[in-house]
Amino acid sequence: MVTIIASTNRPGSSTLKLAKYYQKKLTEKGINADLLSLTELPDDIIVSDLYGNRSDAFKNIQQRITATEKFIFIIPEYNGSFPGVLKIFIDACTFPDSFYDKKAALVGLSSGKYGNIRGIEHFTGICNYIHLHVLPLKIHVTSIHNELDKDENLFNEDTLKFTNEQLEKFIKF
Repeated sequence: MVTIIASTNRPGSSTLKLAKYYQKKLTEKGINADLLSLTELPDDIIVSDLYGNRSDAFKNIQQRITATEKFIFIIPEYNGSFPGVLKIFIDACTFPDSFYDKKAALVGLSSGKYGNIRGIEHFTGICNYIHLHVLPLKIHVTSIHNELDKDENLFNEDTLKFTNEQLEKFIKF
């Protein structure tokens, strides 16, 4: 199973729009992918699901993660890195069942010109630590508000080229 993770809990985010785009493109390539938005996390996750606690609200999410073999993380830039809620999510997931020896592709995005390069590298370090194997081709979508059309599809030629290449490599990964 493939799961795409929209790695912010911000409602109406460009991250979720890009995650839906990736899901649509995988479907076109014959791959069904689950989509998990971190808006689905329990509001009280820092008390309900850390340090050995497990809420009923998180059990379904944990089952989805455990069943996943390959992930695509769509990660926005927050203060020069990735959202804290993504780290909380990783910490809440059961180790090693959730990520150990599984595979992931990373996609950074930002409203600025660097596409969350630093945040993707920070998150790669965490992936290495938890033995989540990362596809070497990492995508950095810059100026996200200029990349999506009115139908929430990517349209810039270079971005289309690289995201398609990443998806092809991800499928074979």
